[in-house]
Amino acid sequence: MKIAIAHDYLIQMGGAERVVEVLHHLYPEAPIYTTVINKSRLLENLKDAEIHTTWLQKIPGVQKNFKSMLPLYPLAIRDFNFEDFDIVLSSSSAFMKSIQVPKSTFHLCYCHTPMRFAWDYDTYMEGQSKSNIMKSMLKMYMQKLKTWDKRTSQNVNQFIANSSVVKKRIQNYYQRDSDIIYPPINTTRFTSSTQIGDFYLVVSRLVAYKRIDLAVETFNKNGLPLYIVGEGTDKKRLIGMAKSNIHFLGRLPDEEVTGLMSQCRALLFPGEEDFGITPLEANAAGRPVIAYEAGGALDTIVPRVNGVFFQKHEVDSLQGAIEEIESHPWNVQDIIAHAQKFDEENFKVNFKEYVKQSYAKFLANRGESL
Repeated sequence: MKIAIAHDYLIQMGGAERVVEVLHHLYPEAPIYTTVINKSRLLENLKDAEIHTTWLQKIPGVQKNFKSMLPLYPLAIRDFNFEDFDIVLSSSSAFMKSIQVPKSTFHLCYCHTPMRFAWDYDTYMEGQSKSNIMKSMLKMYMQKLKTWDKRTSQNVNQFIANSSVVKKRIQNYYQRDSDIIYPPINTTRFTSSTQIGDFYLVVSRLVAYKRIDLAVETFNKNGLPLYIVGEGTDKKRLIGMAKSNIHFLGRLPDEEVTGLMSQCRALLFPGEEDFGITPLEANAAGRPVIAYEAGGALDTIVPRVNGVFFQKHEVDSLQGAIEEIESHPWNVQDIIAHAQKFDEENFKVNFKEYVKQSYAKFLANRGESL
């Protein structure tokens, strides 16, 4: 049985790319197809993989400007040929679910979300430094892209959603059913600490829709120490807003991030995310999370077990959650036990069994068998 793995792009190494890393571990002989890669940032366990890219890889500066190549991705993925494969596993939040495979090939898509930059354009573009004319032109293009995205969703035989909110989006946007398998967390990377600091922590890309600005505003007001790990287009604006109790640490090695997670008062997760691996990583280090009550956090945060919610994107709402964190007696072992439910090993077992059963059903519908 020949399997291929397909992923949108391997430029930024986040939660979606860690899913690809685990899929490569599950199916080490499966080649990986992607539009473009940044080899210098590739996750360590992907460096031995057989990776195929598109002609976009040859464009000078594509690694820095991959988002501005938006209209080219639907064209680039046409070049992939999956005729030699029995199963294609796509990992997608953008274009790769739209690949064309032969009718005899089973296409299973692990959907991190339907493309947010098209379906949630207005929210996604908040804070972006583009002219009104450019935003209007992009909005017109996104309308066409949504039509293409919905049509090509029919190229998928079966969807897996990474959370309840993504399952609803797949149904709303594509009118397709899906099953939920939560993304994998490598809980063994994290250990708890008996030395808890006085600081709160943000670990995130610094882009507008992540709502790090709300954290900055709140900590400007309460004066508590806040450490912010990450880079992004919103960093300059955030630094301009921040008082001296807020520290921007930039991009850090994994081992430094895990150390900060184990010693923080709590991790802040102020945006609405499709799932959100970072909160569970903080939980694996024994620390609670303050999360906005929406999106994937609804699947992962149990109030007063591994974190607390705040209900409004307002300073007073977030401040109330901080006060709840301070007053509640947290049980470190309960927090860690919750994170372990999402452990990588559970994902591997569940995913591999799902692939086996789904492929058998696909073959049965074609009058064939394994």
